[in-house]
Amino acid sequence: MKMAKRILTMLAATSLLAASGTALAYGDKHHGGKHQGNKEFKRLLRGVDLNDEQKEQIRALRTEQKTAIKAERKENRQSNITRQAQVQQLILADTLDEQAVRLLAEEMVNNQVERRVKMLTAQHKMLSVLTPEQKETVAENIKKLQKRKAERLERHNNN
Repeated sequence: MKMAKRILTMLAATSLLAASGTALAYGDKHHGGKHQGNKEFKRLLRGVDLNDEQKEQIRALRTEQKTAIKAERKENRQSNITRQAQVQQLILADTLDEQAVRLLAEEMVNNQVERRVKMLTAQHKMLSVLTPEQKETVAENIKKLQKRKAERLERHNNN
């Protein structure tokens, strides 16, 4: 029974994690998530003096990425609904099918990994238009952002 509760908890947590990851990746109009990726990317480029060609290349890559994300979201809408129905069936069943839970959880994690790989690939393409000096500025910005996030986490953990 304890194992079933653990798996059920893991599945619920995975479902929530996948849903929150999707909201962050694709945007949540009610919580400002729609532009979070754009905001974060702009922070990375803070202080970087882009020439017009670089600005246009980055703009084109971002537009391409946005179009691809919208198409993928539309394409995956039905499979996401089906997957959610499968989750509900599994958690409402009289007995827990651990193998089915594992398969479904693995599928959800693999989908999240694929989205993350696509996102990082797109970011790499965008940053590859920068000069080595500009990349150094971006690296400094990343360190600053990481430091701020660590400080925020520290304050949060101390409260």
